[in-house]
Amino acid sequence: MNVMIVDDSAAMRMVIIKTLRQAGLSGHTFLQAPDGAVALEAIRKATPDVVLCDWNMPNMSGIELLTTLRSEGSTVKFGFITTETTSEMRSKAEAAGAAFMVAKPFSVDAFQKALAPILK
Repeated sequence: MNVMIVDDSAAMRMVIIKTLRQAGLSGHTFLQAPDGAVALEAIRKATPDVVLCDWNMPNMSGIELLTTLRSEGSTVKFGFITTETTSEMRSKAEAAGAAFMVAKPFSVDAFQKALAPILK
């Protein structure tokens, strides 16, 4: 499975990948993008199985990436890993088509719970 991690912090992308491996995704391929614009171009070329994305990033935010993908007809499985976890943000993410939100700081268990329905 190809998992795309989209976050403007390279260090955070590495922490997410490490945590995902601890959560049981060690045999998967991890793709990375530093913002939504770079991710969008990569997804247009080769759609990953799932996108894990930060909300706030330069150039194109996570919610802008998701709404653009959906407006282009993409059904890629998409979830947020973010500090933005208010009920308003959760509602906005769900309405845009996000499958889940994982709050930063996150845990192995949080990833296992969020990804279990997607990985079936």
